[in-house]
Amino acid sequence: MALVTDNNQDGDAEVSEEAATQARVPAKREAARGSAGGKPAPKAAPRAPLKGGFFTLYKSGQGYWTRMGTAIGAVLIALLTANFLYSTFYGMYSVHQTLVFWSSIGFLAVFLGVLWWVFNKPTNADFLIHTDGEMKKVNWTSRQELIGSTKVVIFFMFLTAIFLFLVDIAFGYFFHVIKVLKQPPF
Repeated sequence: MALVTDNNQDGDAEVSEEAATQARVPAKREAARGSAGGKPAPKAAPRAPLKGGFFTLYKSGQGYWTRMGTAIGAVLIALLTANFLYSTFYGMYSVHQTLVFWSSIGFLAVFLGVLWWVFNKPTNADFLIHTDGEMKKVNWTSRQELIGSTKVVIFFMFLTAIFLFLVDIAFGYFFHVIKVLKQPPF
């Protein structure tokens, strides 16, 4: 049995490993139960709000590529929507061109602000960060495997097309023979 030595100012006190383990077990049980009396431990405090203001990026160093791809797609949708609004309202009513232009710009600014707010919500940002982490775990195929698989798919696509063409011709002649079609396929 191993001995554990505790050095303090009064001198050396030797305690066996078994005694030290027995002293720790009740403390672990008490911590697992929570407070005294068998009551469960209190739940964790809610997550702290985003610090640093509106323009601070939540967990800025994580999930870069997933966030960038999502942001580029969302900004593209915002730009296309603003362009659609501008082109729709420009010639539709007797509204001044400047008003339509600034209305589209205002919509774009509000839309981008809402996007920034949605992407920086901790739950949404954590989702994008976890998505980026999962994408890094994917086993991507090599270039050679990709080319080989593409060749197989293209070959079977042509094989299926030829088969369906021949079946269609055969059914066309069959329906011509039984007088459903008045003209043969060719």
